[in-house]
Amino acid sequence: MADTRVRGATPPFKINEPTNKNFLSIVGFKFVLNRAPKVSFFCNEANIPTVTLGTTVQASYLRQIPVPGTELSYEDLTLSFMVDENCENYLQIYDWITGLGFPESLQQYEDLKKTDRFYPDSAEKDAFTERSDGTLMVLDSNYNPSITVKFKDLFPVALSGVPFSATETEQRYFTAQVTFKYTIFDVIDVNGAKV
Repeated sequence: MADTRVRGATPPFKINEPTNKNFLSIVGFKFVLNRAPKVSFFCNEANIPTVTLGTTVQASYLRQIPVPGTELSYEDLTLSFMVDENCENYLQIYDWITGLGFPESLQQYEDLKKTDRFYPDSAEKDAFTERSDGTLMVLDSNYNPSITVKFKDLFPVALSGVPFSATETEQRYFTAQVTFKYTIFDVIDVNGAKV
């Protein structure tokens, strides 16, 4: 009589089961922007940007066959943050973006690299550059970091305007949006290893 046991029906079948069966919550995150900490404090929306791999085609006599390319494209990073009533967090980004664009004089760009008026006593004040690193910490169901996404060389390219209205019937607070370009982002697991 032949052996009719199914191969692989005893453990290692657990290899395909997820180790954590909790779902990712969209409210579990914290964003830290090194150059603009006041934006970080009031940040209420962030994203892990889309990554796209380019493709090419391999010719064949029947049809063209798609093959993976060698160039990655990264979508922009967009943050939303509540604006404080002194507009300090909004002005951190405004000063940064106008320093990069220097609309009035070249001195604006030089000032951007030297000082930051929102925390002039910082030990890092001489280390300011036109770019900054940022970190998105994704939190698990116990609000502990599960993964960390580290963005390198961020710089702002768009900052939303601030609309005021005297016709509102109830108090509302303004949320600004800022868009960043960056070089690359790395995903780090809970053990500190790059994924």
